[in-house]
Amino acid sequence: MNTPLRRVALAVMGMIVVLLLNATYIQVVSADAYRTDPRNRRVLLDEYSRQRGEIIAGGLAVASSVETGGQLRFRRSYLNGPLYAPVTGYYSLRYGSGGVEKTMDSVLNGSDGRLFVRRLSDLITGREPSGASVELTIDPAMQRVAYEQLTRRGYTGAVVAIKPSTGEILAMVSTPSYDPNRLSAHDSAEQEAAWTADTSPERGSPLTDRALASTYPPGSTFKLVDTAAALESGKATPDTPLTAAAALQLQDTTTLLHNFADQPCGPGNTATLTQALVRSCNTAFAQLAAIVGEKDLRKQAQLLGIGQQDLSIPIPVAPSTLGAIPDVAALQQSGIGQRDVALTPLQNAMIVATIANGGVRMKPQLVRSVLAPDLSVLDRFAPEHADTAMSPSTAAQIRDMMVAAENSYRNDGKISGVSIAAKTGTAEHGVNPKNTPPHGWYVAFAPAENPQVAIAVLVENGGNEGLEATGGSLAAPIGRAVIAAALQGAR
Repeated sequence: MNTPLRRVALAVMGMIVVLLLNATYIQVVSADAYRTDPRNRRVLLDEYSRQRGEIIAGGLAVASSVETGGQLRFRRSYLNGPLYAPVTGYYSLRYGSGGVEKTMDSVLNGSDGRLFVRRLSDLITGREPSGASVELTIDPAMQRVAYEQLTRRGYTGAVVAIKPSTGEILAMVSTPSYDPNRLSAHDSAEQEAAWTADTSPERGSPLTDRALASTYPPGSTFKLVDTAAALESGKATPDTPLTAAAALQLQDTTTLLHNFADQPCGPGNTATLTQALVRSCNTAFAQLAAIVGEKDLRKQAQLLGIGQQDLSIPIPVAPSTLGAIPDVAALQQSGIGQRDVALTPLQNAMIVATIANGGVRMKPQLVRSVLAPDLSVLDRFAPEHADTAMSPSTAAQIRDMMVAAENSYRNDGKISGVSIAAKTGTAEHGVNPKNTPPHGWYVAFAPAENPQVAIAVLVENGGNEGLEATGGSLAAPIGRAVIAAALQGAR
């Protein structure tokens, strides 16, 4: 072979090698990227040609796929969309997915490994392929009561209810909510209009899941953490005397920390730890935080789940935090749930659920089971022990304090014959906290002697009461209504 032919042959061979390498790269290395690229029309048509599995709550299909008769064969449909939106999330051609639709996507679209035998059977028999269904732990009656309690008052906020013994999430509501049906429409203009409205800060950013994705200063509800740390470390007992003065000078500063309404919370300016918790005495708990110390407070907070970075239910949960505590003055402010302390409503519900469960923290879970298309159970989630946060005796002592606290609150929706263990919180926030309507909290469990439900309620920015708002006036009536729904369903 002469030199020119040899050169041509080598060039052709080189190009063939390059083409083979490129094909290998596309089909092997980049296959997943191309397959999941939203611009891939073939993948899109294939995805919408299969019936996606249902999302089920209490026997109701709250998310399902309906035939359209169009090129995209199926469209996602949501029952009572805004009611369940913080749980189901959305499934959109243009904007992807959120909530359970996103985190359980492989199950719902049928690609999960647990469905391999089913996929193989579909291939052999020619049966229409379809996804598996996801059964939630949500109780529809509790979910509805929680949602209606917030929306009929026009509140921005969240409610989370947990079964203490298992960690099952019985209700999870965030308001304002949104209608995922609009995002699942196949009309691009309708989707865009819905997305613009649902992400608008002027409308309260409805797509923000306040139960899981937002953190807030917990205010006086954090005093439960202080109390647990004090009792567990042996640095206090329920009868330990603390200051009840109207104001306390923060250590090594000239700053005064005040009680609510700038009033003393005990005769003779002293109160026991129990009395201080019942009366929600800021000065007492600032003093207690200094006695406990940062190390033991952080240890207790960690045992209760505060600071966990990888929590998912399986929807990812924003980490709660104590924040920086550079000195004793900062520790005293943190001890009353202010400064840089920030919790999600789910985390606050986990704290009271742990107390209700004798000090054992269970991993919160939203999914009860995965069901094959024929509704046979492919997987069932068992209760999972996350940590032992405190001794049973400490949990019992805090429970008794919380019962006394609930009995001292005003009678807004209290349940006759039911003993509730509770704590309210009124949390300052913003750049000018004294002139900014506070957040209102209510955390509780019931019945106190045999807990069936633990709950956290958050109402943002004073609800409709402005600067005069308190956790007791805003959040407590909502919490009691959801507890009543839970106990009625348990009968």
